[in-house]
Amino acid sequence: MSRLSTTFGSNSISYRQNTPLDNNQLFRIAPSIFAEQPHESRTSRYTYIPTIEVLNGLKKEGFLPFMVAQSRSRIEGKSEYTKHMLRLRHENSIADEEANEIVLINSHDGTSSYQMMAGVFRFVCQNGMVCGDVMEDIRVPHRGNVVHDVIDAAYTIVDGFDTVRNSIDGMKSTLLLPEESEVFAEAALSLKYDDPDDAPITAHQLLTPRRWDDKKDDLWSSFNRVQENIMKGGLRGRTATGKRTSTRAVQGIDSNVKLNKALWILADKMVALKQGII
Repeated sequence: MSRLSTTFGSNSISYRQNTPLDNNQLFRIAPSIFAEQPHESRTSRYTYIPTIEVLNGLKKEGFLPFMVAQSRSRIEGKSEYTKHMLRLRHENSIADEEANEIVLINSHDGTSSYQMMAGVFRFVCQNGMVCGDVMEDIRVPHRGNVVHDVIDAAYTIVDGFDTVRNSIDGMKSTLLLPEESEVFAEAALSLKYDDPDDAPITAHQLLTPRRWDDKKDDLWSSFNRVQENIMKGGLRGRTATGKRTSTRAVQGIDSNVKLNKALWILADKMVALKQGII
């Protein structure tokens, strides 16, 4: 097994590797995927289809899981039904340098419908991104033929990956001046912290590359440096009171998706601004 990362946090636990995950690995991280019935709070109108059945349907279509996460719950008896996330890649694009991924979110406690959105995984830095508003998220409610509807949604996402590629190409072809990169990082900092002035780190730290290949002036490189530094944490800084601290990884499923999408939208808007579209 080629293990890449396991993240433990107060809000969720996640795991990713560079080969498809098997059911034992999925169950160890996210037992709610295999829940045999919905949470007791659900009514008879709730069509219960366990996520594993949906996943099995997606596997038959060539979509394989490479990342899994599950939210924690402080409510007794609810941990086996909580929100979980899978990132799937089609078997034909497993080894792509920047692999398109389908992000699937669900729960069996009523906190989430089946949600499908486009993502990109960048191997060089192990960044898992969510593609902002390039494509609309698809929500499949817990009623009717859920498995069929989720598989249809997966192909709708796949059909839109050309749009995602165009967005990436736009970022790669957009060169930023140093002051423009700084503005981008400052805006990203405001997405993470309510008051950027009280943030424990600086915009300059977000732009610091973790590898030589990312030390470039194009927007795609700047975006990836900022995204990786925000999402993975580990940057040393000081609190508003001057105490030494280190930033934490963004671990919650909702906060991960929300921040990832916002960063992508910010980068897309920067492309449009540089091109004089806005």
